[in-house]
Amino acid sequence: MELVSTREGFAKAASAARAAGGRLGLVPTMGSLHAGHLSLLQQAVSQCEAVALTIFVNPIQFTSSEDLARYPSDLERDLELARGAGVAVVFAPSVAEMYPHGEPETRVEPGPIADRLEGASRPGHFSGVATVVTKLLSLSGPCRAYFGEKDFQQLVIVRRVVGDLDIDAEVVGCPTVREADGLACSSRNRRLASEDRQAATVLFRALTQGRAVAVGGTRDAAQVEEAMAAVVRTEPRAKLDYAKVVDPYTLESPPDLGGGPRLLISAEVGAVRLIDNMGVEQ
Repeated sequence: MELVSTREGFAKAASAARAAGGRLGLVPTMGSLHAGHLSLLQQAVSQCEAVALTIFVNPIQFTSSEDLARYPSDLERDLELARGAGVAVVFAPSVAEMYPHGEPETRVEPGPIADRLEGASRPGHFSGVATVVTKLLSLSGPCRAYFGEKDFQQLVIVRRVVGDLDIDAEVVGCPTVREADGLACSSRNRRLASEDRQAATVLFRALTQGRAVAVGGTRDAAQVEEAMAAVVRTEPRAKLDYAKVVDPYTLESPPDLGGGPRLLISAEVGAVRLIDNMGVEQ
């Protein structure tokens, strides 16, 4: 496994991996790898001749300096996991390497789709995500890029950016990986106190209830949203941000529940902000 820390080095390593093995799989992360990340790597390794993992805590997608400072990091552990997963190249740059002139003045603005849901609560977040993903895809060259469905709005936006800008990448969405009690795997889970960790399952329970109401025959999205919100209200350690039914392609509120909508939810549990989502099969 090759470890590189410069943009030039990563571009050369990605090009060499393609030349030697064919299709390149790219798994962009901020490190602190967990079972969800490993599932992305596993799928990439199974579908591509060479896989590149990027580890970069991107400061321009954080809306709070405190949140950025608290983001967990353990590069040595991440490298060990990457090696065991069969990764060929790891790109782990510094902030100065990725943004040598400071915060970039040129940014990728995803448009109105980035202004709702997470974007409403975290202004500028998706511009930061779209900008760093565009940089990584530009450096890697043609690839198949793997993203988790747990960050569903991010996945939709990345697909939109790749399509709108004619980036030579195939974006692959991978199913959410959950703990035994339903909590979606996330690096933020490490920051949950023990009581908050138990309370955090309320997001999964709310989504499950919302899906049950949706498949039970209602055509009214508002009823599903209220069913999710009602579950969250039963947990005193959780503060709901949103519980929404959306079209899985536009993220807009659907006129009815036909066509397989997506349920999205976000809540603060203790001091940690969590998100989750679930599809509704029709």
